[in-house]
Order: sequence, then C-alpha cells, then structure tokens
Amino acid sequence: MNTTLSLPSLLASSVAVAAAALGTAAFAQVDPNRMVDTFERVGGKFEGYRRSGAKGVCASGEFVGSAEGRALSVASAFSGRPVPVIVRFSIGGGNPKAPDNARSQRNLALQFDLPGGETWQMGNISAPVFGAATPAQFLGRLESLVPDPETKKPNPDRVKAFADANPEVLLQGRYFAGQPVPASFAKVNYWGVHGFGFVDAGGKKQWGKWIFEPVGGTQSLTDEEAKAKGPDFLIDDLRQRVAAGGVAFDFNLQLAEAGDRIDSAVTPLPEERRKITLGRLTVKSVSPDAGGACLTITYNPMVLPKGIEASADPMLAARAAPYAVSLGRRLGEGARQ
Repeated sequence: MNTTLSLPSLLASSVAVAAAALGTAAFAQVDPNRMVDTFERVGGKFEGYRRSGAKGVCASGEFVGSAEGRALSVASAFSGRPVPVIVRFSIGGGNPKAPDNARSQRNLALQFDLPGGETWQMGNISAPVFGAATPAQFLGRLESLVPDPETKKPNPDRVKAFADANPEVLLQGRYFAGQPVPASFAKVNYWGVHGFGFVDAGGKKQWGKWIFEPVGGTQSLTDEEAKAKGPDFLIDDLRQRVAAGGVAFDFNLQLAEAGDRIDSAVTPLPEERRKITLGRLTVKSVSPDAGGACLTITYNPMVLPKGIEASADPMLAARAAPYAVSLGRRLGEGARQ
C-alpha cells in the first residue's frame, strides 16, 4: 500500500478491498462496524490506534527466497533476489499500553513489496491457533467479554456459557497460559494459522501452513525475569538486536497431506508433517519513533501474489472489511503507531 496516498484515496482503497469480502458467506455472518465497535467495548477505545495490535513498532527488512520456495510456487517473492519488506511487531489487543511482560500474544505483520507493483501482506501471531473458528464465533466471544455497566467487568456466567458452547475459543488462551513470556519480539515463533495453496509453474498446488521461526531459536523469560523487565522493554530490545544485526526469521512451510484440515484457523496441522524453508526474513532497521512506513497498512492476509492462493478458511475472507473500518476510524482520528 502506498503510504503517501491522501486520506480519501486510502479510504477508497480500503473500502475496495473490503468490498471483495462482502459477498462471501463467511462475511455475511457479521457486520464489520459491529465487530470493531465490540473490540472497543471490550478493550477500550484509544483514538488513532489500531483496534487490534495497538502497541507496536514499524520496521523494515528484506526477504530472500530459497530454491525450495521457487520449486513450490511461481510467486516472485521466492526469486532468490532480495525483496523489501515493511514489518510491524506488536502486542495483541487494542490497548497501546499493554504490558510487555505478560503471557500474551505477539504479532509479526509483513508486507512484501514485490516486482511489478505486486504486494503480499500477512499477519502472523505467536500461537499456532486463532481465537475462534468463524467470524460469528469470534464476535460472540468478544460480546461475551463486554464489561457489565454496573460491575465494569465481564459477567462470568455469560463468559462461561459461551465458552462451554464454543470450546474452540479457549484454545488460544490455554496456549498462552502454558508458555513463558518471550524475551524479545525477535525470539518467538509466529504462525500464519491459516492454510494457503502454493502453485508451481505446472499448476500443481501444495497446501500448507507457515511459521516464521527465529534464526538461533526462541528465548523466554522466567516469571522473575519478566517481572524485573517491566511493562515496556520489547521495542527497545528489538532496536538493540537489530542494530547488532541479529534479527532474522526462517519462513518455514508445514506441508499438508490428504485429509488434513487447511480451512480452520483453530486446527493446526499434525506436528509430524514435513517442513520446508521458503527463505529468510532479515530485519534491517526499526522506526526511531511512533511513525514509520507501516502506519496505514492493514496487513490483510487476502492480499496475495500470483502463485499463492487462500484456503476456504472463513476467518480469512472476513478480515478485510473490519480492517478497513478500523483504518478509516484511525485515519479520521489521526493515525498513531
């Protein structure tokens, strides 16, 4: 996305992307304004910030595709030549003051600026599963968490009733509860959670789910170390690691086999499925302030290059319109990082 576009142009572009999703059965389950309104009711409204992943920082880097990637897909990202990437690291949720030392979600959002004006966007999270299987289920989960006007807290009976009827919404929270606090944005795994098809020159399609794994492995903190770090250490840590030249991720694809679910964001592929490395992402610089090139990018995972196709996962097509609504609100308020 061209970050120098005027406000009307940006809004028009976002609405055009969202319009493509409006006709899908998945999207018909929810109203994007209602979805964004509910995010604000649950987590609070912070003008100018993203309604999800509010606390974050822009960065830039490059991606170099591998021979395995070229064999799997005709996507130009895998040419073997460096491709510029606009990166955004963030904490999950809509609170721009979310604590860095909590057992919560980290995000790695990417925009590959490919030859010929082609773009590839994606949003990756630090869990192998999403928080719901469908847009309607996701909205229902959020609505169950809306604070009661009197107590200012979610009604525990309502929360339990919805979770009992929709056990998938508990999977992601249980995952985070069982994981230590990551030591760095640069030292945690990031999953794509959705299934995508990789199409080669002969038209053969291989389905899979990807994961970005830090070169050199993951790193976590003990509870005592996390407490000592305090609530605001991740961005400074990232700047230091990038300045030292030590932030890179292998873009790995887990290959699906016959019978595997590739249309569900809450169903990981079996652990034993083979993985191949599609290339390496290296982060080169981090924005010195709250701005940066990612400020108006929505990181819509339906923005795909030739050679990559989306699965029928209902959460995929349903993302574009709420993202556009959120962007429109942020731009009207004065977008902040």
